[in-house]
Amino acid sequence: MMFDPILLHFLIVTVFSFLIGLEVKSYRNQYAKEKEQNYFFGDVRTYSFVGILGYVLFLIDNSLHLLYLAGFLSITLLYAILYRQNLLEKKRSILLYIVMLLVYSFGALIVTEPIWVSALLYVSIVFILNANRGVEKYVKDINIDEFETLGKMILLSAVILPLLPDTKSIPYIPLSPFKIWLAVVVISGISYGGYILQKYIFPSKGYFLTGILGGLYSSTATTVVLAQKNKRIDGYGVIDAAIIAATSVMYLRLIVIAFLFNVETAKKLLLPFSVLAFSGLVISLFYLKKREKKAMHTEIVDKNPLELKTAFIFAFLFVSMMVLTQYVTQHYGESGLEILSFIVGFTDIDPFVLSILTGKFNVSSEQIMVAVMIAAGSNNLLKAIYALWFGGFKNSYKSALWITLLGLVTIAWGLEYEHIF
Repeated sequence: MMFDPILLHFLIVTVFSFLIGLEVKSYRNQYAKEKEQNYFFGDVRTYSFVGILGYVLFLIDNSLHLLYLAGFLSITLLYAILYRQNLLEKKRSILLYIVMLLVYSFGALIVTEPIWVSALLYVSIVFILNANRGVEKYVKDINIDEFETLGKMILLSAVILPLLPDTKSIPYIPLSPFKIWLAVVVISGISYGGYILQKYIFPSKGYFLTGILGGLYSSTATTVVLAQKNKRIDGYGVIDAAIIAATSVMYLRLIVIAFLFNVETAKKLLLPFSVLAFSGLVISLFYLKKREKKAMHTEIVDKNPLELKTAFIFAFLFVSMMVLTQYVTQHYGESGLEILSFIVGFTDIDPFVLSILTGKFNVSSEQIMVAVMIAAGSNNLLKAIYALWFGGFKNSYKSALWITLLGLVTIAWGLEYEHIF
């Protein structure tokens, strides 16, 4: 039997409004226990009737909806009277007024939009009301400047991307300005995700998790910080594990980047990088037998990867690597690209990897795969040097040895790719 649409909509609005009224009651009980008693706007029945009222008024006047607008103004007027009383007692809150307006909007929403929109609104209201405690906890620890930087980056990207031409208009650069900036935004976003996880979501969770999350952001920076910590505490097996884990995660990160920008090359990198990542993680787990006695916080970076200065520097390096790669491939061919890949590995490899994955050079996907592997391998050699330099030979030789081995295997696998397959 098919339900009449009007009856179905009425039932949905009534149920959603009633359930939100229950959530509001729970929120009020919690709120009153923690803070001074405030004047609140309505109870469970009030929210139920407000939802029904919005639906009925929207149906009665289905052309101009003046009655529906009048209902909205009436609720606002009633709350204004209540809010005035709250202000006299130096109590301020419009949260429940906003929730009531959202409940009132169910009537119009259920008629004009698909049912899932109303369901999504209901779930969002319930989630946010229940997330009050968790939100307050994180807000206390958040550096607002970092999220202002995120807003600036989003705004700048939204403004810049539509204006940039999606045609190859820059000499010696086989990529359009639009795709260049889009690539910068994507890579910065991946780094930002690891940065937020490490700094806010999983702080003070121990060295090993710090190494894994740091590998999502920058395995090189993670290696330096952990090696310094290793030197101060005179050697620690779990830090060796964390350093090796950071490099292992780097392989997984490069797989994701490759799939985002060059699927054909990514498929070729999937097997070797997965094997190397798995091997590194197994080795790191071996050193976890010497666990830390307590969770300790290790700050990997102090700069937001979405800072405009950082993004523009990355864009400059990206374009520079693209020009250099274009020159090398044209004049020195495959051997020149391999040498360049090895040299670039002793710097930040992301701009080079991104340039080789996105650029339309006169090289095959196999050559691109080899170049990425050589760069990743030589970057491991750099991290091994950093581990010994900042951590001391006595404290960091084990992690440096394994990172070096992973680097050499990566380079050898890349160079012997055609023979292996």
